[in-house]
Amino acid sequence: MAEHHTKIPWHRNPKVRSIFFQVALLAATVWVAATILGNTVENLEERGIRTGLGFMGGAAPFNVGFSPFIEYKLGESTYTDVFIIGVLNTMLVSVLGIVAATVLGFFIGVLRLSPNWLMAKIASAYIEIFRNVPLLLQIMFWNFAVFLPILPAPRQSWGLGATAFLNNRGLYLPSPIVESAAGVWLMVAAIAATIVGIIILRRWAHRRQNRTGQPFPVLRVALAAVVVVPVLAYFAGGQPFTLDFPFLDTFNFEGGMRIPTPLFALWFALTTYTASFIAEAVRGGILSVSHGQTEAAYALGLNRKRTLDLVIIPQAMRVIIPPTISQYLNLTKNSSLAVAIAYEELVNLWAGIALNQTGQALIIIAMTIAVYETLSLGTSAFLNWYNARRQLVER
Repeated sequence: MAEHHTKIPWHRNPKVRSIFFQVALLAATVWVAATILGNTVENLEERGIRTGLGFMGGAAPFNVGFSPFIEYKLGESTYTDVFIIGVLNTMLVSVLGIVAATVLGFFIGVLRLSPNWLMAKIASAYIEIFRNVPLLLQIMFWNFAVFLPILPAPRQSWGLGATAFLNNRGLYLPSPIVESAAGVWLMVAAIAATIVGIIILRRWAHRRQNRTGQPFPVLRVALAAVVVVPVLAYFAGGQPFTLDFPFLDTFNFEGGMRIPTPLFALWFALTTYTASFIAEAVRGGILSVSHGQTEAAYALGLNRKRTLDLVIIPQAMRVIIPPTISQYLNLTKNSSLAVAIAYEELVNLWAGIALNQTGQALIIIAMTIAVYETLSLGTSAFLNWYNARRQLVER
């Protein structure tokens, strides 16, 4: 007897219903967004503000004090230049903060598990203090209560000979003046080749140690190469740049380059604050490694440092990396608090000064959001790729 299959009506088919509701939700979301956008554009036009990117090519009528990567000229540089400067300044403090917070966080996290009672308590006190004080308050504290009052006025600057000067306006350093672009590119190529060589050397040393058990001093060789190779490339390229040294004029320093005090305050606050969270991630990662691993390493004759470097940390990294990624993203976003101390990053320059000058709130805020989304997603993608390489792979 032939089996009779009952056909499910399309309106009761789970796949059809799932697709229908997803399309309906997407259409509703697009309609709501389009309605909000249309109302916003209409309201702006009623106030005489036409939304668009046409203002980007206009000259910005305000000065930018800190632009280490591109030259800014009042009355000539455009709003596009202002936007790029804001993005680069945000990336600068973010990268500096991530590097410093990682180093300090690892040190504090390991120190908190030290058998030395005093060192462990100092690390614990550091974490509890910096983690529980609002970041905005810390930024303002370091800028207004520490750096500005302690550092001297320009005429009483702390100097390193006639090379560098530090005062309450910032750190003044020699700036390079390019004499030969070809020589500079030679130096860049030499430095890039050195970095590639160090990576290859590290992989070779790792394979060699796995095969023979003999470690290779990669760190010392890498440090020597980083110092020696650029110097050799500088002279081989015919000394392609000279230095412009700062000097004290009537009221302030001229020449050279200035690293403003707010950058120091912001960097210091972001580093100390984020390091307290990274330290806890490091502590949790180390504690996740079975104590039997430590005992086995000691039984093989490894001391505490070698056990930490070769046995504990490589296994703990699989637990440390995921929460640390979140802290890197938080640090990048927290850099927007620099507006409180007038550091010229993206929110201060672009979503603050440029917005007030042009009134293009919709475009400027949307571009600011897009930059932070791009930085966060890019950082997350790279670190998740690195995390996947560190994870254990089951057979």
